[in-house]
Amino acid sequence: MLDPLLETFGVQKVANTAQSKKRARQNETHREHNASQRSMMRTYVKKLLTVIGTGNKTQANEEFRTVTSVLDKMVTKGIIQKNKAARHKSRLNAKIKALA
Repeated sequence: MLDPLLETFGVQKVANTAQSKKRARQNETHREHNASQRSMMRTYVKKLLTVIGTGNKTQANEEFRTVTSVLDKMVTKGIIQKNKAARHKSRLNAKIKALA
């Protein structure tokens, strides 16, 4: 644990061993990849919301299938939790059903 005074100035502990240096590199790579995946997921959700905004129910259903698949993949990869995916799917499906 770092000194609280150092933490306030944003000083981070530097990796000392080869293993910890490699781990730091891997963590950075994984963080960037996960951020990209989250961004892609949000883009698909926004695309569906714009289709719902137009009122085209058939196209919305097609997009919903795609979004559902993407959300489930993100759960499998550990990007989001399954309850978050379920919440998104439920709310989006309710919006599509309200288009009738």
